[in-house]
Amino acid sequence: MNADLGASPLRTVEVVGLDVTHTLIETPRLGEIYAEVLERHGTPVAPDEVLRLAPMVWQELGCSVPVGGERFGLHSEGERGFWRHYLERLCALLDLAPPSRFAAAELYDRFGRADAWRVYPDVLPALTALRRAGLRLVVISNWDSRLPGLLERLGLLPFFDAVVHSSAIGCEKPGAAIFHEAARRMDVLPGAVLHVGDHALEDVEGARAVGMQALLLERRPRRAADASAALAMRADAIGPLPAMRADSIGALPVLRRLDELPERLG
Repeated sequence: MNADLGASPLRTVEVVGLDVTHTLIETPRLGEIYAEVLERHGTPVAPDEVLRLAPMVWQELGCSVPVGGERFGLHSEGERGFWRHYLERLCALLDLAPPSRFAAAELYDRFGRADAWRVYPDVLPALTALRRAGLRLVVISNWDSRLPGLLERLGLLPFFDAVVHSSAIGCEKPGAAIFHEAARRMDVLPGAVLHVGDHALEDVEGARAVGMQALLLERRPRRAADASAALAMRADAIGPLPAMRADSIGALPVLRRLDELPERLG
């Protein structure tokens, strides 16, 4: 199946790789869940303040990940330790008292449940159409070990031939190893894979660096200044990839909805 990637040459696509958070699912109550749990453990906080700082903390902690590594394995206590450190850093930026280990444990449990997440309305029609077209699907995501179980609880797992997540591989996007492992699991060359995700550097440039095709899913158009700053921060942290200027983000082939993808693939 040939992909219409705008100005890019058409190549046969046998496998579609998909990111997870902000591509397949979102957390519409992230701020509220953090606020509920923290208040129950004696640390009141406004949901809006959590939403304001949570992406910044994720980005900040990502800057300590070495090239080709992944954040969850860096902590001596693994992914649970990482998420506890994440919560401690979030509370520090909010000028709150250090959270208890029990609050961190409860949040880890809450975000492993289906009711903390929402599948975007365009996802099931898109996945169904892609499977009917004979394409195989693989998840390629910076996630911890809860991901396969979460996808199963959300009813998404049966659509996928494989789930490749960073905590299992020891490498997070945009590192090459996670993309190569996805191609290996699907028994294809990287060029036969089209990867779709919401992050210009991690998804698009990471995939292209190993020879995959890629599309950016931009559900809510971001300001160019925001996109450039995010790209620069992450690029400085992870080291060299094939050259990509921040002002080239707007020129990337973009989807606004995932259910546009089957038509793009013809």
